[in-house]
Amino acid sequence: MITNRISKEQFQTTFFRITKDDLPLLQKKFWLFDWKKEIKTAERVVYKLTTRENPAVIQGLISCSDFGDHMFVNLVESASFNRGENRLYQGVAGNLFAIICQESFDKGYDGFIVFESKTKLVSHYRDLLGAQRLGNSVRMFVDTKAASQLIKNYL
Repeated sequence: MITNRISKEQFQTTFFRITKDDLPLLQKKFWLFDWKKEIKTAERVVYKLTTRENPAVIQGLISCSDFGDHMFVNLVESASFNRGENRLYQGVAGNLFAIICQESFDKGYDGFIVFESKTKLVSHYRDLLGAQRLGNSVRMFVDTKAASQLIKNYL
């Protein structure tokens, strides 16, 4: 579920694997990352987050890889209108990470996901996701307990 920041109205979310039909919506001018390149990488899966009410509008994207005992998040990005202080919807990032936590559970990995954080976002991910830092690195992980909470909160 995501929440309109202004009206406080909540919207149920859905997620799907990105398809070739979505390519026109992934123009570089709308996204910080090159999602078309990400889709072409064989060992990566890209999911789009939409609302049930408006499935044609992508709220955010996430790319992951299956490492055999956990899921690794390669890239995650909210749509341009969902970034910064004036974002339209809250909860996009939480939903995106919850999707991968659910996939981790489905594969028998107990919800574990791993990702590399930008240094300035380490505390943000700790607060938002319950993620923990691996030593002093920017590599972070979400364990079973935190993954369960994300799924409960967002899916």
